[in-house]
Amino acid sequence: MKRIILLLVFIGLFFNTALAAQRYISLAPSTTEILFALGLDGEIAGVSTYCNYPPEVKSKTRVGSFSYPNIEKIIALKPDYIFCTGLEQAPVVTQLRQLNFNVYVSDPTSMEELFGSITDIGKLTKKSGEAIALIGRMRDELNTVSSRVRFVPQDERAKVFVEIWHEPLMTAAKGSLVDELISLAGGTNIAHDLPRPYCNISAEKVISLNPQCIIMAYMDKEPSLKLIKQRFGWDKIDAVKSGQVFNDIDPDTLLRPGPRITQGLSEVYKRLYPKG
Repeated sequence: MKRIILLLVFIGLFFNTALAAQRYISLAPSTTEILFALGLDGEIAGVSTYCNYPPEVKSKTRVGSFSYPNIEKIIALKPDYIFCTGLEQAPVVTQLRQLNFNVYVSDPTSMEELFGSITDIGKLTKKSGEAIALIGRMRDELNTVSSRVRFVPQDERAKVFVEIWHEPLMTAAKGSLVDELISLAGGTNIAHDLPRPYCNISAEKVISLNPQCIIMAYMDKEPSLKLIKQRFGWDKIDAVKSGQVFNDIDPDTLLRPGPRITQGLSEVYKRLYPKG
């Protein structure tokens, strides 16, 4: 009987140790936020220099920048899984896979794809229950906005321009999560028909499309309206005339496909329909 008890204790200790030994590295701010939201603080062994949320991330080992991680550091940390995103991280993903690392790429272009990524990460990290709960909370926030937007007639929805950067002037079009956010918030993206999800746009084009609301997806010390009024011809835009120009939304909640994206959605809705 004593031998059986000792054996069971040994097995328990073995499995607890095995579970505690899981180590994850996140090279994208979005996947870092997802891992923390799933309660994996203790298992995160390293992050990129661009990972800045939540505050607890400050204590994590930095393994290089978003585009140029330190491969030697990553090897030394012996991760069980590495979480990345797409686009410019593609060469890094290829290199890591060639080194036989387990790599998961999260590159959602829609809310449903984001929910799919959270589900996948939950399964890989044995946090499926937490992933389901997180998605549930996000869907609740999404549904709160959707329930209000459905009362806004299609032909009365605000025309929106999202300025991702100003030099050169850059915005988001169809195929981007930002484009979907504008639609979900009850707006119409004036740049929807541009050829690429994220691309440059001319000032003349913005002026001609005459948005009723301008959201600058970066923060500046100068008041947003003052910045826009300094531009030649922009004083003719309806958004500028009415003062509907904003740079007070945390850009990470707009551009980062992670758990806070529904907060960004709520903030966009409030700018479009402050009385709603």
